[in-house]
Amino acid sequence: MDASPEAIALNQQRLGSASIDYIVGDLFEWCPPQHFDFIFFGFWLSHVPMGKFVAFWQMVKQALKPDGCVFFVDSLLNQQSTALNHVALHQQGYSERKLNDGRTYRVVKIFHEPTQLEKSLQNLGWSGSIYRTANYFLYGLVY
Repeated sequence: MDASPEAIALNQQRLGSASIDYIVGDLFEWCPPQHFDFIFFGFWLSHVPMGKFVAFWQMVKQALKPDGCVFFVDSLLNQQSTALNHVALHQQGYSERKLNDGRTYRVVKIFHEPTQLEKSLQNLGWSGSIYRTANYFLYGLVY
């Protein structure tokens, strides 16, 4: 799922698989048409605004089968992980992204700390664990 038809088209062109269902849409307004055993998202959670965090996780829970689980991976706050021509990373909830053509965009970018994220998810009724790698990533398995 992606809000960008161009991103979907690129993926279809690269993979060319009939076994993938593509959806162009706003994930924050999406109502899952079925229940899933497993949900994965990579480098997405950091782009969920805090004002939509609870609703996002409620939607994910509704999309899971009763014994389903969620695995995710995302970025930790580490200055060495950003491009040299980008503004320094911070905890203010957004990041500046500079494209190769010079255009700059402000994007939602929330760097979660694993321990706090795990507590937040537990408060929403999730179980599981969230871990960090030595430098750049966090990952979790929740159900």
